[in-house]
Amino acid sequence: MRRTVFNEDHEAFRDTIRAFIEAEVVPVYEEWFAAGQAPREFYHQLGELGIFGINVPEEFGGAGLDSHKFEAVLYEETARAGVQFGGSGVHVLLALPYIKSLATDEQKKRFLPKFVSGEEMWALAMTEPGTGSDLAGMKTTAKLSEDGTHYVLNGSKTFITGGVHADRVIVCARTDAPTAEDRRHGISLFAVDTKAEGYSIGRKLDKLGLRTSDTAELAFVDVKVPVDDLLGEENKGFYYLGSNLPSERWGIAFGAYAQAKAAVRFAKEYVQDRTVFGKTVASFQNTKFELAACQAEVDAAEAVADRALEALDAGELTAAEAASAKLFCTEVAHRVIDRCLQLHGGYGFMNEYPIARLYADNRVNRIYGGTSEVMKMIIAKDMGL
Repeated sequence: MRRTVFNEDHEAFRDTIRAFIEAEVVPVYEEWFAAGQAPREFYHQLGELGIFGINVPEEFGGAGLDSHKFEAVLYEETARAGVQFGGSGVHVLLALPYIKSLATDEQKKRFLPKFVSGEEMWALAMTEPGTGSDLAGMKTTAKLSEDGTHYVLNGSKTFITGGVHADRVIVCARTDAPTAEDRRHGISLFAVDTKAEGYSIGRKLDKLGLRTSDTAELAFVDVKVPVDDLLGEENKGFYYLGSNLPSERWGIAFGAYAQAKAAVRFAKEYVQDRTVFGKTVASFQNTKFELAACQAEVDAAEAVADRALEALDAGELTAAEAASAKLFCTEVAHRVIDRCLQLHGGYGFMNEYPIARLYADNRVNRIYGGTSEVMKMIIAKDMGL
């Protein structure tokens, strides 16, 4: 089937990204993997390449586009090469929508030029130890000072991707107590400067996968946050978070599909080169059937991911549709990558082969952004069940 989601501009962008990855990322990726993070200066390179400014208005140094299709190309090309761009995905996919939709004109003038250049990297801090998906249960607080000039932030966050290198973090904190009618009331969002006194980075977490993406614990002890760094209105943070979940879940869905597609490519190349009992592994009927079945699943996931992308760009992607796309694409990727690793035999278990890293990287897709079980709850509710 002919794919229609991308045009000539997207394909030209693809060529640029593919060349950049081959020249600037692949030769040093082993060093990043061993270090457990991409170097901070790499984000300046991405800024110079224009990656961070695609969806930022021109007046703030961006390209002024309003489409996620260039992000989709990035997902496909990084997966194809078996690499990641560190924690930069959070910078664009998670943080930017909040800045664009909630920041005042004054805040945009302060934040966006440095966002585009990579001078200031952003992260999003929602999850706390012990809360998981229950965001309404967060304990971090931000109390307004007596003189009304700043908030005093106290608490902790965990699993914060991009948290080591971040210069600004959108922190979710309680500015009021929940009510008996609404546990979600009282949460606000703040653009916190990581250089502020009392702000500290705890452990850089040792993850199963996504090894080049820095993930950290954060702690706040009497951190003074100027009132000018409040994003949106007080106590409406939970609803702001909910409004951006469809785009976040689309990103996870599309990334998972791209990983599954890459896995088939890696397995196909391997079985054509690998010889067993005097024959290539590709010549065995089981190999052909396994890869054919994987390709069929990837084709289906591509259609779902592309449909969700078109709906997202049109502003029509619902929470249930995003949940359905995430559930389907991540479960497909899980099955496909596992089968493709099996075709590698023992070498599939070695980190020197991209399929092994892909296997580990993919596992979190069914957890973050809402677990598969939460996605099923959303879909079932939409079905009237």
